[in-house]
Amino acid sequence: MHALVFHGAGKPSWESHKKPVIDKPGDAIVRITTSTICGTDLHILKGDVPAVTDGRILGHEGVGIIEEVGPSVTNFHRGDRVLISCITSCGKCDRCRMQMYSHCRDGGWILGNLIDGTQADFVRIPHADNSLYPLPAGADEEDAVMLSDILPTGFECGVLNGCVKPGDTVAIVGVGPIGLAALMTAELYSPASIICVDLDDNRLTVAQQLGATHLVNSLDGKAVERVMELTGGEGVNVAIEAVGIPATFDICQGIIGAGGHIANIGVHGQPVVLHIQKLWDRNITLTTRLVDTAATPMLMKAVASGRLTPGTLVTHRFAMDKILEAYDTFGHAAQHNALKVVLKAEASRY
Repeated sequence: MHALVFHGAGKPSWESHKKPVIDKPGDAIVRITTSTICGTDLHILKGDVPAVTDGRILGHEGVGIIEEVGPSVTNFHRGDRVLISCITSCGKCDRCRMQMYSHCRDGGWILGNLIDGTQADFVRIPHADNSLYPLPAGADEEDAVMLSDILPTGFECGVLNGCVKPGDTVAIVGVGPIGLAALMTAELYSPASIICVDLDDNRLTVAQQLGATHLVNSLDGKAVERVMELTGGEGVNVAIEAVGIPATFDICQGIIGAGGHIANIGVHGQPVVLHIQKLWDRNITLTTRLVDTAATPMLMKAVASGRLTPGTLVTHRFAMDKILEAYDTFGHAAQHNALKVVLKAEASRY
């Protein structure tokens, strides 16, 4: 088969690779039909995730068809069309019993990180019964692949951790795909206003189309002042950090109101400064989280009903063997007005 292989910071390669095989009884081999690229993959290529070593196949999102299952797999069979969760979970350990699947004792975020991932023709999925979801006939694969990661991530790490509730003023700092996923799912809770902050006017326009009530371009360095003006000096109830850099984290600290919640989503590759001297008496809550995908079944129902349409975030489509071009487009998103890029396997190849 072929796969995108990591060979160190800034060194991805689309190359021939050995096809995965069943290693443990609970494994499944899935033939990838649709995949995508995550912002976390860009962090990996920058060297921000040192656990990813030379030779690793990247990717943790995908839709595919089961090619083979191990003898312990009971929920799936050869030929089933499935959604691959970005989180692998055994479903049995103490952390899984707490629904903290991201920290499963024998799983978590391992695809494209500690084991080979989904940007390939085939992928091995451990604990398949708990790490795959059946796709109903007729389900749109572009909608479905957004359920691998970005939709549950935006919802769980941003909306749920931020305790968004009806009537809240919510600010989303960074409206790339994850921030837009947070926006789409925040609307399920009827906040009074959603303020979106970004450097890119195109992304802000998309955010407005998806329901943002106010837009703030932070290029001039005055985002905090603008948000405080919009809130009458009170600040916001919820600030969702969806980038993972010090500048956006600082904006969240600067705009949070008394009793508010700062919900961090972004993958941080360098330290940030916590301005505790300003926040110690503000009754705020700061949360961090790796997505657990506990909400995936609920989100799948919302997508199936048409309440959520995450496929609208797809702006570019590439054949899987054009993945390096896709990475270049996604990595220069502002230049190409890119949000999510979709990778499609050639149906007749295998």
